[in-house]
Amino acid sequence: MFKHLKGDLFGGITAGIVALPLALAFGVSSGLGPSAGLYGAIFISFFAALFGGTNTQISGPTAPMTAVSMVVIAGIVAINDGDINQALPAILTIFLLAGIMQIGLGLIGLGKYIKYIPYPVVSGFMTAIGVIILVTQILPAVGYYPKEDSGYVSQFMPEAEEEILENILKEEAGEGILVLENFEETIRRAKDITPADMQKEASTLAAKDASGVVGTFRVLPRALQNINWLELGLALATILIIYGFKRITTAIPSTLVALIVVSGAAFGFGLEYRPIEQIPSGLPIPNLEIFTGFQLNSITPYIFTALTLALLGAIDSLLTSVVADNMTQTKHKPNKELVGQGIGNSIAAIFGGIPGAGATIRTVVNINSGGKTRLSGMVAGVLLLIILLALGPIASQIPAAVLAGILVTVGIGVMDYRGLKAIPHLPKDIKLGPLKLSSEVIIMLVVLVLSSIWNLVYAVGIGLVIASLMFMKKIGDLTAQRSDVKPLREEAWSDEKNLPQKIKEEVFIKHIKGPLFFGSTNEFQQLAAQIPHNASTVVIRMGRMQYMDQSGLYAMEDVLQDLLRKGITVLLVNILDQPKYMMERIDIIPDLIPEEHIFENFKSCMNWIGDNHKPD
Repeated sequence: MFKHLKGDLFGGITAGIVALPLALAFGVSSGLGPSAGLYGAIFISFFAALFGGTNTQISGPTAPMTAVSMVVIAGIVAINDGDINQALPAILTIFLLAGIMQIGLGLIGLGKYIKYIPYPVVSGFMTAIGVIILVTQILPAVGYYPKEDSGYVSQFMPEAEEEILENILKEEAGEGILVLENFEETIRRAKDITPADMQKEASTLAAKDASGVVGTFRVLPRALQNINWLELGLALATILIIYGFKRITTAIPSTLVALIVVSGAAFGFGLEYRPIEQIPSGLPIPNLEIFTGFQLNSITPYIFTALTLALLGAIDSLLTSVVADNMTQTKHKPNKELVGQGIGNSIAAIFGGIPGAGATIRTVVNINSGGKTRLSGMVAGVLLLIILLALGPIASQIPAAVLAGILVTVGIGVMDYRGLKAIPHLPKDIKLGPLKLSSEVIIMLVVLVLSSIWNLVYAVGIGLVIASLMFMKKIGDLTAQRSDVKPLREEAWSDEKNLPQKIKEEVFIKHIKGPLFFGSTNEFQQLAAQIPHNASTVVIRMGRMQYMDQSGLYAMEDVLQDLLRKGITVLLVNILDQPKYMMERIDIIPDLIPEEHIFENFKSCMNWIGDNHKPD
C-alpha cells in the first residue's frame, strides 16, 4: 500500500480539497446542514477506500445521493413539525439501513448485475437530478427563504391551526381519551396553543409548500419581488469564477477558488450576508439515539427509499469504478466495492453524515494527481477531518449564497447532455396512432418529468417497469418474427429438402428461435391455427430455444394438446436441457410427447417420418 506513498498523498490531498466545497454545499442542500455533508465526506471517503474494491476511488456525497436524501429529510422533518433535531434519529436510521443494504448487495454478489439497468432510466434520472438541484437553488441564490417571509407564512395560519388541533386529537386518541366524553380536555389543550406555536407550524407548512421543483416555481413570483441583491451578486460571482477560472487553469480546482475568493471578499468587506449554519467544532460524535430511540413505524414508509439509496449509490459508485479502470488499466471488484461503500455509508450515518457514493470528478482528480492505491481515498478523508477540526469556525462564515452558486454549477454539470442530444436521432420504434415515437426517449422523458415534479424514487421504479415491459415486447416480437411455420416445400434449409413430394405437403415445421417466455407466448399459441387441415405431422425444431419460463411451458402444453386433438403427430427435435427439464416436470414428456417422438437431430427425425409415413 505504501509503495506509491508520494502519489497517494498528492492525489488524496488534491481530491480532499476538491471535495470540501461540494461536501459543504451538498450538506446544506440536503437540509441537514454543512456539517452533515462534511461528516459524510470524511467517513465515506475513508472507509469506502479502506474496504472497497476500487483502488483509486474517492467517495463522498454526490448530487444523485443528495437529491434522494433531500426527499427523505424533507418528508421526515415535515412529520416532526419542522423540528430537525426530533427528526434526525429516524433520518439517520434510514441512511444506516441504506448502507447495510449496500453491504448486503455486495455480499450476495449483485454488484455485477447493476450494469443491466437501462441507460434511458439512468439518463432521465441524472438529468432530473440536475434540474432539481438547479431549480431548488434559485431561492437561496436570490436570498429568498419562504419560511421567513411573513406575508407568505400568514397564508398557512388556518391550515396550521387545523394541523395543531388534529395533532391534539391524535394525542388524545393515543392516550385513550374519548373526545365526546371528555371534550373539556380537548378545549383545555387547545387553549394552551400559543401564537408562537401557530407561527412555527405555519412556517413548517410554508417551507413544505415551497420545497422541490414544483414548490420553487410556486413561490418564484414572490422570490423575484423580494430579491436580496447582495446574495444574488455573491451567487453570480461564484458561478462566474467557477466557469472563468477553468479557462485559465485546471490545475487548481475552480470551485475551491470561487469559495475562497467570494467568501473572503464578503467577510473581508464586512458585508451583511447570510452565513451557512454553524459547523460544530471538535470530533464528530456518534448519534446513539439511532439505536436507543429506534422505532420501526417511523422508518417503515421509507424502506423502499432506503433500497433506492442503496441501489443508486451502487450504480453511482460502480460507474465511477469503470471510469477509474479505464484510466488506470486496472479491474475493480464490484461486490467488494459495494461492501466498502455500504460500510462507509453506515458509519457516516451513525456520525450524522449524509450518504454518498464514488464521485467521478474527485476520482479523476485523484488519479491525475498521482493516486494509485486505496491510501489516497483514506488521505482525502483524513484531510477533511483536519480541515473540520482546524477550520470549522472559519468555514461557518461562508455565505449561503456561495454554496448555492456552487450547486447551480453542479446541477448544470450533472445533466446527461449526451442522452439529450441523442433524442432526435434514436429509432422511432413505437406507433401511437399517426405518431411514431422512440421507446427509449419515452422512458427517459417519463423518468425525467416524474423525478422532477413528483418523486425520484417512484419515477425510477416506473422507468424500470416501462423499460422492462418494452424490452420484453421487443424480444417477444423478434422471437415471433424469427420463428416460423412453413410446409417443407417452402423451406430453404438444406436439410429439409430431401423428402418425397407427398410427405413435403403433409409435414410442417415450427422453428423456435430464441427463448419461449411470457413476452412471446401469444404468437407461439397461434401455431395450431396456422397448421392446415391436410397436415399429418408437425416437427418442432427446438435447438435454438435456450430457455422456457412457466408461461412458455403452459403455452407449449396448450399448443401440443390442440395439435394432438386434431390427430396431428408432433415430433420434437434437438430439445435443450432447460426446456426438456421444464416439460418433464409437468409430464408433457412423456404423457403428450412420448420419448420415441423426441429426436437428437433433424436427420433422425426425417428417417422416422420416412419409415412411419402412411400415404393416403
